[in-house]
Parts: sequence; structure tokens; C-alpha cells
Amino acid sequence: MTGRTPPLQAVHEDAGASFTDFGGWEMPVEFDSIRTEHAAVRESVGIFDVSHMGEIEVTGPDARELMQRLTTNDVPALDSGEAQYAMITDEDGIILDDTVVYNLPPEHDADYLFIPNAGHDGQMYDRWVDHRDEWGLDAEVSNRTDDYAMFALQGPDAEERLLDAVAEDQRTTICGLNRFGVVPATVGGVDCLVARTGYTGEDGFELIAPADEADTVWEQFDCQPCGLGARDTLRIEMGFLLSGQDFDPEDDPRNPYEAGVGFTVKLDTEFVGRDALERVDAEGVAERLTGFRLVDRGVPRQGYTVRDLDGEAIGTVTSGTMSPTLEKPIGLAYLPVEYRSPGVNVQVMVRGEPKKAQTQALPFLDR
Repeated sequence: MTGRTPPLQAVHEDAGASFTDFGGWEMPVEFDSIRTEHAAVRESVGIFDVSHMGEIEVTGPDARELMQRLTTNDVPALDSGEAQYAMITDEDGIILDDTVVYNLPPEHDADYLFIPNAGHDGQMYDRWVDHRDEWGLDAEVSNRTDDYAMFALQGPDAEERLLDAVAEDQRTTICGLNRFGVVPATVGGVDCLVARTGYTGEDGFELIAPADEADTVWEQFDCQPCGLGARDTLRIEMGFLLSGQDFDPEDDPRNPYEAGVGFTVKLDTEFVGRDALERVDAEGVAERLTGFRLVDRGVPRQGYTVRDLDGEAIGTVTSGTMSPTLEKPIGLAYLPVEYRSPGVNVQVMVRGEPKKAQTQALPFLDR
């Protein structure tokens, strides 16, 4: 592996983590076991190093307009200290990336921050700069990915654990922080941004800290360290998208309505791809990301074929796993919309063998 590394790679190595390449980053995939780490997040609390996620700041008189034109959600609706989930689409309405857009609190130097997926920060930085110049907007764009570390503290006990680490006079603010709220906070003496966000379905927080002080922040949390393996099983249980698997503009181009995230598209705003998505919204889609559960024994994996009961291929698995919480094999696949209803019988080819499966409503887990 010759990719980028998180600031705490040596710390993770000392903790016995195994590593994988993800989006060009060498990241911890497992510390103890996926099942142990997954259970910690569902039942108590776990912490993930997600420093492979990008951080791009946008500031200036036209920062809001630039953010609005390049993301699908309603950026002007964000008050200071609020965040929203959004898609980044091309002119055809195809998802290039999904992201969280933060309208930063006034204590921060920049106006907005958005989080591209691993390895997309350079592409998105170029996209923002190119469109800013083309549209003649007055906004400064900064790729801060290498300046920051990012951690996700997730689980029902996350708030309690965070309160032990923040400055005493900030605890009331943390307790009152709404979902998708973001505030500055001092964690272990380090100035951080703390957002009530995450990608596990549990209550929790994401912390953005200076990369050169990452170890101080990480050491504040004496809880289960978790790797990308558990993050994947947690997000599949919730039906959350993974870039490169559940959408890929090159190999499997999808629009937000196909991907089940049409709620992020605000057609009363102006953004790249809006006109195309207005047509899709009016005409409907032929396929939709659909959840399924294997009835037979086996584990569905990305790339496996989904067939109808006559043996005709109707789709391909984009994500699949053995759910640690449900103890059932579950997966996601783009299927014709007539298969969208729960309880429809299909087949999934697992290592060449047809396995009985049934469509399921998303999310798989009620949270």
C-alpha cells in the first residue's frame, strides 16, 4: 500500500489494528473483531478514525451561493451551526458524491465546510474552484483534508462519554446539541468542531480536530476502537449509501431518486443537475435501491446477481453482509421498481448457487 495515511496510523498499529486501502487511504479495518466493534456501537459506544473523509472549507461573500449551486439540498435554509446531508450531481443528475454541508458557527474562520468521501477531496476541490471561476463568484475554497483529523464517537453512550472529555462550561451546549448541529468545543484541551452526526444509525458525534493534535483528542475516549469493517455492517443495517458501491458515476451511474435519497433534492433551488432531476421526479425511475434478506444460508456480496423466480437477471448486489444485530444475511441491490415492495421473492446467486431471498423495507434496523 502506498496511499495516504491517517495521523494516528502508528497509534492504530500499536493497538493491533489490521489495515485496508480505502479510497487511496490506508485505514484501520478491524481492531478486535467486526462483531465486537459493531456490538459496542449498538449497545454502548465505539470510536472510529474517519480521517480519510475530506474536509473542504468555503468562505467569502458568495460562499453560500457556490455551495447552493453545487449541492442538491437547501443551503440557504441552514442557520449558523447547522448541517445537512446532500448530493453532488452532474448536469445529468448523476450522483458524483454524497456529503454533509456545515454552515459553520461564527467562531470558525470559514463560512462553510463540506465532507467529500475518501479520495474525492481533490476532485471536489477542483470542481468547486472551476465552477467558482466560471460563474465569477467571490469565494475562497480550501482543501483542509491533510490539516484535520476526524473521529466518529457513536453509540447510545456517546453523549455521556463526550461530556467527560469536553470543557466543563461546554457540557450544557453539548447536551442541547440537536441532530445535525455543530459547535466549537474544547476536547482534552484541543479546539475542535463537534457535530451531532454520524453514519451508524446511533446517536453520536463527529469531531474534527487539528491533525497535529489528533492523538490528544483520541486518548480522551477510553472505549472500543472500531474499524471500517464495523462501519460497513452498521451502515448497511441502516441502508446508508457507500460511495463506489451503492453509487459510482463511472461504473454504475445513479441519480438520487434511484438511490433512495430523493429527500436531499430540493427542486425549488438552483443547482447543477436540477433540470435533469426535475424530469426524473416527474417521470419516475425504472430501478430503485432495494433491501433484501437471504432466506437460505449464505452471505450476499457486492457484484452478486439478483434473479427473478424464472432465473432472469434483474439486478446486482451493491452491498451485502451478515447483519451482526439481526443475525441475518442482508443486502442492497438496484431492482426494477415493481420489486420495491417488501416481501417479494427473488433469488441471489451466491458463489454460483441460487439462494432464496425476499425484499425488505429500509432501513433493516429500526432506529
